[in-house]
Amino acid sequence: MESGAQDLKDAVSAREPALLDIEAVGAQGDGLAGNLFVALTLPGERVLARIVGERAELAQVVVSSADRIAPPCLHFGDCGGCALQHWTPDPYLAWKVEQVRRALAWARIETEILPPFAAPPASRRRLALHARRVGKTVVLGFKARRAWRVVDLQTCAIADPRLTAALPALRRLAEPFLEHPKSAPTLHVTLTRTGLDIDVTGVERRGGGLSADARMRAARAAAQADVARVSLAGEVIYGARPALVGLGQAVVALPPGAFLQAVPQAERAMGDFMLEAAAGARRLADLYCGVGSFTFRLAELAPVLATDASAPAIAALNAATASAPGLGAISATARDLDRRPVLAEELKKIDVVAFDPPRAGAAIQSAELARSRVARVIGVSCNPATFARDARILIDGGFTLERVLPVDQFLWSPHIELVGVFSRAT
Repeated sequence: MESGAQDLKDAVSAREPALLDIEAVGAQGDGLAGNLFVALTLPGERVLARIVGERAELAQVVVSSADRIAPPCLHFGDCGGCALQHWTPDPYLAWKVEQVRRALAWARIETEILPPFAAPPASRRRLALHARRVGKTVVLGFKARRAWRVVDLQTCAIADPRLTAALPALRRLAEPFLEHPKSAPTLHVTLTRTGLDIDVTGVERRGGGLSADARMRAARAAAQADVARVSLAGEVIYGARPALVGLGQAVVALPPGAFLQAVPQAERAMGDFMLEAAAGARRLADLYCGVGSFTFRLAELAPVLATDASAPAIAALNAATASAPGLGAISATARDLDRRPVLAEELKKIDVVAFDPPRAGAAIQSAELARSRVARVIGVSCNPATFARDARILIDGGFTLERVLPVDQFLWSPHIELVGVFSRAT
C-alpha cells in the first residue's frame, strides 16, 4: 500500500508544472528547454510547463521574451495550422533562414543565402480543410495542435479573405460527404479566377461509396455557394465552369486536384528569381512542371521542354499554350521522372534546367543533371533537407551552388521553401 501511495504521489507530482528556461526554437517551431519541446514558447523565456515524456505543455509564461507579440488569430494555440504567430517578424524569419543554412551545412554546403521572401497574411489561395461530424453539427477546419480533433474555423489569418468568407458555405457543402460514419473528408479548396475549386478526399468508398442522394445534396450545396467545381478524389461531381488560374501570361484550366503554389505572391517571387537566373538561355527544361507554374514564365525567355508525371497536368499545360501567344515554344510531355528521368543525353541541346520536385526531392534526376553538360540548374524545393541532398549530388558532379532564396510561403508554420541557382563552366 505504501509503495502504491508513493507511485500515486509521484504521478501527481509529475503533472505539476516545472520551471523551464527556453533556449531556442526547434525545427518544428516548438521552444526547446534542454531536450524538452515546449510549444508556443520563445527563446529567452522562463515558463511553467507540465512535462509529459519528451514534451511539456505550457501552463504559464513567467518571463516573456521581448519578441513575443499577440497572435492575430483567435484560434492560435488550439489550431494546429500555425505554430509561430506569437513571434515578431525579424527573429521569426531569421529562424527560418537558419533552417535552410542548417540543412545545407548537413550536406557540407556553404553558399550565399539571400534575404527571404515572406508571404503576407491573408494571402493563401489554397487550404486543406478537414470535416467531421460532432453530434449533429459539422465542424470544418484544421486539426488541433497535436490532436486528431478538428478546430471549427471561424476565421483564418493566413487565408485569402474570400476563402474565409466562404467557410459557412463550405461547411454546408461538407455535410453530404459525411454520410458514412468512417468517412473523414478533407476539402482541398483552391481560389481561382472563376470561383472556388474543391476536391474532396478521405470519403469512405466501401459499400458503394458516396450515394446518389449525397451527390445530389453536394451538387445542390455547390450551386447555392456558386463554386466553380466540386470533385471527389478527382472525379467531377459538380461543374459550373472551368477552374481558371493565370500562370505568367497564360490562363490555365486546372484539372481536378491539381497542384498549385499556395500563395500567388510567392509563386511570382520565385518566378522572377528564376527568370533572372536563367537570363540568356537559348533553350530550357522545366522538370516536375505540373500545370506550368513556372513553365510559362520561363517561356518568356526561350523555348521550354516541360515534363511532369501527371498526364492531366500536362494536358492542361498544353491546352493553355494557345492563351499566351508570343512565348517561346513549349513542348510538354507526361513522364515519371523518378522512374524514367530525363537522361543526360537528352539534355544536349538544353543550357538551363529548372526543377520543382515533391518533398521527396529528385535524387535520380539530379544524378542525370550532374552527368549532363547543362550550364545552369535552378532548383525549387519545399524541403531543405532533400534539396541539400540533391544539391550535394550536383556539386559532386561539378556544379557550384551560387545562391539560395528562402521563401516563406507557409506563413507562421515551421515550413520553409527555397530556390537555389547552380552553375558550372562548360
